[in-house]
Amino acid sequence: MSRVTCTPARLARKRRLMKAAKGFVGRRRTQYKVMKETVHRAWNYAYAHRRLRKRDFRRLWILRISAAAQARGLLYSRFMNGLKKAGIELNRKSLSELAIHDAKAFDQVAEAARAALAA
Repeated sequence: MSRVTCTPARLARKRRLMKAAKGFVGRRRTQYKVMKETVHRAWNYAYAHRRLRKRDFRRLWILRISAAAQARGLLYSRFMNGLKKAGIELNRKSLSELAIHDAKAFDQVAEAARAALAA
């Protein structure tokens, strides 16, 4: 009695891995064992970096807001504190977009933060 090696489930698994390995070069695409290791590593990196991307974007937004606030004579921490005191609930992403694309609106937000700090 021989062992069954060509079951539909096994072929489906292999097909899924082959599809995921599309674009890989050399043995990473053709040899099953190497392909499997590479694809699993790629999936692990993708999982981890979906979380890291959120941190990276937050750091970028903070950097942009900080530069725009310093150009208007405010430190980032004091600017954010002033916004909180003024009751302005804009998130860092939208503040960053304002700083880049709409300088007049960011000026008004900075003035509101400065006024809230003075009061």
